Amino acid sequence: MLLTLVIVYLLVTIAIGLVAAKRVKNSADFAIAGRRLPLVMIVTTTFATWFGSETVLGIPAKFVNGGLHTVVEDPFGAGTCLILVGVFFAAKLYRMTLLTISDFFRERFGRSVEVVCSLIIMVSYLGWVSAQVTALGLVFNVLSGGAISVPLGMVIGVVSILAYTLFGGMWSVAITDFIQMIILVGGLAILAVFASHMAGGADKVVNLALSRDMFRFLPEPNFKDIVFFIAAAITMMLGSIPQQDVFQRVMSADSTHSATRGPVIGGVFYILFAFVPMFLVTSALVIMPEQAQALLQDDPQKVLPTLVLEKMPFIMQVLFFGALLSAIKSCASATLLAPSVTFVENIWRQFRPHLGDQQELKTMRITVLVFSTLVLVYAIRMQGTSIYEMVSGAYQVTLVGAFVPLVFGLYWKKASTQGAIFSIVLGLLTWGLFLATPAGEEFPAQLAGVLASLAGMLVGSLGPQAIVNRHASHHKLVGAD
Repeated sequence: MLLTLVIVYLLVTIAIGLVAAKRVKNSADFAIAGRRLPLVMIVTTTFATWFGSETVLGIPAKFVNGGLHTVVEDPFGAGTCLILVGVFFAAKLYRMTLLTISDFFRERFGRSVEVVCSLIIMVSYLGWVSAQVTALGLVFNVLSGGAISVPLGMVIGVVSILAYTLFGGMWSVAITDFIQMIILVGGLAILAVFASHMAGGADKVVNLALSRDMFRFLPEPNFKDIVFFIAAAITMMLGSIPQQDVFQRVMSADSTHSATRGPVIGGVFYILFAFVPMFLVTSALVIMPEQAQALLQDDPQKVLPTLVLEKMPFIMQVLFFGALLSAIKSCASATLLAPSVTFVENIWRQFRPHLGDQQELKTMRITVLVFSTLVLVYAIRMQGTSIYEMVSGAYQVTLVGAFVPLVFGLYWKKASTQGAIFSIVLGLLTWGLFLATPAGEEFPAQLAGVLASLAGMLVGSLGPQAIVNRHASHHKLVGAD
């Protein structure tokens, strides 16, 4: 019965997405909803950007095992990313009326930087979308009592998302996000109240968390713990800023006001509401202590689904899986769309410069289909990897390769194409070197990479200028003689 209701829910969201697809008349409608989304929809769709499988399943699993300091990357880093986008980036980028974030790199630094940054951004989405696909497979496997294998569940999930994303693009994503976020927030809030009653009161859940030191946020006061803490914090906080899915939401807004306020509100709401799944999993330690401890040893991501399926009434199960599917589908649909639009606009156009708008729209849809297939294959091959780790690993590449060129391109007039190239190359090489050697165990690879990227930008931009100034000074001295 529960599986039947879930399938009905999937069909309803597909129908809503297909109705929304009627608004798509050109490539701008498909990519950025024709820049017509009001503030409330920017809030829900930015919130939905991050509230995916890792928030419902991954973050709580990390929290109960290690406390708040182990989840600094997400939700704290991820939520702060949206706030930073709203405060420092949204207005400047919105006024440029670009279709993708890579368009900025072309306008500021030229074609070569545009293509390289586009490839970096596209690669980063493999891990992120795969995490959502993995969670979809897990949901269908659990709901069917093992009758549907995890890989088959992944296929079903991807097909259900493709059914509307393929045709409706950003319009379908935004409207389904709006509805799914209402279901998500309402469902998880009701579940939290019910779980607190089952545990004997919210105070008992909080006291258990306090007794296990789960609320400790800061790392141990030694160099290694501090730098790894900082590296974890900036991975999504800064690495997610030069991302097409975040940029699409900014550019889809109907005004600068919506573009700047929406991400800030969405980010604050995300950080606060991410505590609800953490509370639910902690309550499982009170409601079913022995079973929860066994699951923590085996697969912490199964604690919350097991609590709902085995200890809660049917209506709560419907609410939970409705909320979980809402989180996963809203997140996955957006992150399937973003790299596909980037590929067509910033790479494919190099080979088809005279591509008409309707041809471009058709190519975007084909690319969504191809990328979805690649993600599905990757997710099946990566089975067994934790959802949280898949997500956190996805944004290191954009942190070390694209963040510094974006910030300096917007805020530093002396930033040059050579500086951007130096920044990208040094950032990626240093990051790869630390990942591949024991050095990465002593100093975080992503922090080393972003520091090298910063140095590359400064040296690449200021170095030639310093040489020019030295030659000018020399000529003046010679002339004076």
